[in-house]
Amino acid sequence: MDPSHQARGVKGLSGHSLSDEQVWNEFREGWDQMTVLSETKLQNLKAAASLAGLEIRKRELDSDLDNIARDNATETEATVRVWTMQGFFRKVVLAAYNSKCCITEIPVEDLLVASHILPWSDFPQHRLNPTNGLCLAAHFDRAFDRGLVTFDKAMRLLLSPVLKRYLPNSAIESEFLRREGQPLIRPDRFVPNIDFLGYHRTRIFRCD
Repeated sequence: MDPSHQARGVKGLSGHSLSDEQVWNEFREGWDQMTVLSETKLQNLKAAASLAGLEIRKRELDSDLDNIARDNATETEATVRVWTMQGFFRKVVLAAYNSKCCITEIPVEDLLVASHILPWSDFPQHRLNPTNGLCLAAHFDRAFDRGLVTFDKAMRLLLSPVLKRYLPNSAIESEFLRREGQPLIRPDRFVPNIDFLGYHRTRIFRCD
């Protein structure tokens, strides 16, 4: 059902049900709402499975919770929602890239970031869209976020002239310069949206 694979002639498994298609479409049309709903249900299932062990701890916490100011409830709920959204986005993006940086192939999850192509703050409707994500090593995530690197129409790595001003420098040469022009390692699913990459290239990338 993934249009990016259908465009390549990949048929996938046959015989999917109408309900499968309905779930797929619901996620594609509303990542934000469906993600929070599904992750909340998953956490509820996990909580139910370990309820007996948590019951004692729950009673200990009840008195502490009573001391929390009621006017903090909305802020707390919003924080939990953001954590849920960010956690889901990271899991999906890292899974799509098999937990490897799409440029360096670093496989250490502690060093990987699920980067947003379109900024989180400016495009709330795409915060949980996996095609708005790249799995990047932390230093490439920082460079991408600050417009020091981007990708061309063929998804090859471009370096900003701003970054090149620091040459000659052995670290920049080994980590960035030698990879210039290297194609992005495409994920198994949720291929980066070319329009999103185009926005980054024209609006965020620093050309001078």
